[in-house]
Amino acid sequence: MKSLFKTCLGLALTFLLVFAIGCNNESDPNSNQIDEIQNEVSSGQWVITRFEDSGKNETSNFSGFFFVFSPSGTLTATKSPTGYTGNWSITDSNSNDDSPDDLEFNIFFSLTNDFEDLNDDWDIVSHSSSKIELIDVSGGGGGTDYLTFEKR
Repeated sequence: MKSLFKTCLGLALTFLLVFAIGCNNESDPNSNQIDEIQNEVSSGQWVITRFEDSGKNETSNFSGFFFVFSPSGTLTATKSPTGYTGNWSITDSNSNDDSPDDLEFNIFFSLTNDFEDLNDDWDIVSHSSSKIELIDVSGGGGGTDYLTFEKR
Protein backbone atom coordinates (compact mmCIF):
# COMPACT_ATOMS: atom_id res chain seq x y z
CA MET A 1 0.00 0.00 0.00
CA LYS A 2 2.82 2.42 0.90
CA SER A 3 4.60 1.49 -2.32
CA LEU A 4 1.51 2.32 -4.42
CA PHE A 5 1.11 5.62 -2.59
CA LYS A 6 4.77 6.54 -3.19
CA THR A 7 4.48 5.62 -6.88
CA CYS A 8 1.33 7.75 -7.35
CA LEU A 9 2.86 10.63 -5.43
CA GLY A 10 6.04 10.41 -7.50
CA LEU A 11 4.09 10.43 -10.76
CA ALA A 12 1.98 13.37 -9.62
CA LEU A 13 5.05 15.39 -8.60
CA THR A 14 6.80 14.54 -11.88
CA PHE A 15 3.74 15.69 -13.86
CA LEU A 16 3.54 18.96 -11.90
CA LEU A 17 7.26 19.60 -12.34
CA VAL A 18 7.12 19.01 -16.11
CA PHE A 19 4.03 21.23 -16.37
CA ALA A 20 5.63 24.02 -14.31
CA ILE A 21 8.86 23.95 -16.33
CA GLY A 22 6.89 24.01 -19.58
CA CYS A 23 4.94 27.06 -18.44
CA ASN A 24 8.05 28.91 -17.32
CA ASN A 25 9.81 28.39 -20.65
CA GLU A 26 7.05 30.02 -22.66
CA SER A 27 7.76 33.61 -23.58
CA ASP A 28 5.15 36.27 -24.14
CA PRO A 29 5.05 36.91 -27.90
CA ASN A 30 3.44 40.30 -27.30
CA SER A 31 6.44 41.38 -25.22
CA ASN A 32 8.72 41.02 -28.25
CA GLN A 33 6.24 42.86 -30.44
CA ILE A 34 5.91 45.67 -27.89
CA ASP A 35 9.71 46.08 -27.83
CA GLU A 36 9.80 46.11 -31.64
CA ILE A 37 7.13 48.82 -31.94
CA GLN A 38 8.68 50.91 -29.15
CA ASN A 39 12.03 50.82 -30.94
CA GLU A 40 10.40 51.77 -34.26
CA VAL A 41 8.54 54.82 -32.98
CA SER A 42 11.14 56.10 -30.53
CA SER A 43 13.54 57.10 -33.29
CA GLY A 44 13.07 60.19 -35.39
CA GLN A 45 10.25 62.66 -35.85
CA TRP A 46 6.73 61.71 -36.87
CA VAL A 47 3.80 63.58 -38.41
CA ILE A 48 0.11 62.79 -38.46
CA THR A 49 -0.94 61.95 -42.02
CA ARG A 50 -4.46 60.82 -41.12
CA PHE A 51 -6.78 61.65 -38.27
CA GLU A 52 -10.47 60.87 -38.65
CA ASP A 53 -12.74 61.48 -35.68
CA SER A 54 -16.03 59.59 -36.12
CA GLY A 55 -15.91 59.96 -39.91
CA LYS A 56 -14.75 63.59 -39.93
CA ASN A 57 -11.29 64.26 -41.37
CA GLU A 58 -9.42 66.41 -38.83
CA THR A 59 -5.88 65.78 -40.07
CA SER A 60 -5.35 69.51 -40.70
CA ASN A 61 -5.66 70.19 -36.94
CA PHE A 62 -2.16 68.71 -36.58
CA SER A 63 -0.58 70.11 -39.74
CA GLY A 64 3.00 71.24 -39.15
CA PHE A 65 3.39 69.42 -35.83
CA PHE A 66 6.31 67.06 -35.38
CA PHE A 67 5.88 64.28 -32.82
CA VAL A 68 8.72 62.65 -30.90
CA PHE A 69 8.10 59.47 -28.91
CA SER A 70 10.87 59.17 -26.33
CA PRO A 71 11.86 55.74 -24.97
CA SER A 72 10.94 56.98 -21.47
CA GLY A 73 7.28 57.41 -22.46
CA THR A 74 7.23 61.15 -23.04
CA LEU A 75 5.50 62.37 -26.19
CA THR A 76 6.25 65.85 -27.52
CA ALA A 77 4.45 67.68 -30.30
CA THR A 78 6.22 70.74 -31.67
CA LYS A 79 5.25 73.39 -34.20
CA SER A 80 7.48 76.39 -33.71
CA PRO A 81 7.03 78.22 -31.40
CA THR A 82 4.37 75.94 -29.85
CA GLY A 83 5.17 72.75 -27.99
CA TYR A 84 3.03 70.26 -26.09
CA THR A 85 4.08 67.39 -23.87
CA GLY A 86 2.15 64.21 -23.19
CA ASN A 87 2.72 60.52 -22.58
CA TRP A 88 2.62 57.38 -24.66
CA SER A 89 2.92 53.65 -24.02
CA ILE A 90 2.16 50.29 -25.55
CA THR A 91 0.32 47.70 -23.50
CA ASP A 92 -1.18 44.29 -24.12
CA SER A 93 -3.72 44.29 -21.33
CA ASN A 94 -6.86 46.36 -21.43
CA SER A 95 -9.95 45.13 -19.65
CA ASN A 96 -12.12 47.36 -21.87
CA ASP A 97 -11.08 45.57 -25.05
CA ASP A 98 -12.64 42.48 -26.57
CA SER A 99 -9.36 40.61 -27.00
CA PRO A 100 -6.59 40.35 -24.41
CA ASP A 101 -4.02 39.76 -27.18
CA ASP A 102 -4.56 43.15 -28.85
CA LEU A 103 -1.78 45.64 -28.37
CA GLU A 104 -2.84 49.12 -27.33
CA PHE A 105 -0.99 52.28 -28.34
CA ASN A 106 -1.86 54.67 -25.52
CA ILE A 107 -1.64 58.44 -26.00
CA PHE A 108 -2.40 61.06 -23.37
CA PHE A 109 -2.13 64.85 -23.49
CA SER A 110 -3.53 66.77 -20.50
CA LEU A 111 -4.88 69.49 -22.78
CA THR A 112 -8.33 70.78 -23.70
CA ASN A 113 -7.54 71.61 -27.33
CA ASP A 114 -7.38 69.42 -30.46
CA PHE A 115 -4.72 67.24 -28.82
CA GLU A 116 -7.33 65.97 -26.37
CA ASP A 117 -8.86 64.08 -29.33
CA LEU A 118 -5.68 61.98 -29.57
CA ASN A 119 -6.13 60.67 -26.01
CA ASP A 120 -7.09 57.02 -26.32
CA ASP A 121 -6.00 53.41 -26.15
CA TRP A 122 -5.64 52.90 -29.89
CA ASP A 123 -5.57 49.45 -31.49
CA ILE A 124 -2.52 48.94 -33.68
CA VAL A 125 -3.59 48.05 -37.23
CA SER A 126 -0.10 47.97 -38.76
CA HIS A 127 3.38 49.22 -38.03
CA SER A 128 6.76 49.59 -39.67
CA SER A 129 9.86 51.67 -39.11
CA SER A 130 8.25 54.50 -41.10
CA LYS A 131 4.49 54.24 -40.46
CA ILE A 132 2.06 53.22 -37.73
CA GLU A 133 -1.69 52.93 -38.33
CA LEU A 134 -4.08 53.04 -35.39
CA ILE A 135 -7.83 52.62 -34.97
CA ASP A 136 -10.34 53.08 -32.18
CA VAL A 137 -13.87 51.75 -32.34
CA SER A 138 -15.99 53.51 -29.75
CA GLY A 139 -18.72 51.60 -27.99
CA GLY A 140 -22.32 52.76 -27.95
CA GLY A 141 -22.43 54.02 -31.53
CA GLY A 142 -19.64 56.56 -30.99
CA GLY A 143 -18.03 55.86 -34.34
CA THR A 144 -14.60 54.80 -35.52
CA ASP A 145 -11.47 56.94 -35.29
CA TYR A 146 -8.33 56.51 -37.40
CA LEU A 147 -4.86 57.85 -36.62
CA THR A 148 -1.75 57.40 -38.77
CA PHE A 149 1.76 58.59 -37.98
CA GLU A 150 4.51 58.63 -40.61
CA LYS A 151 8.19 59.24 -40.02
CA ARG A 152 9.75 62.41 -41.45
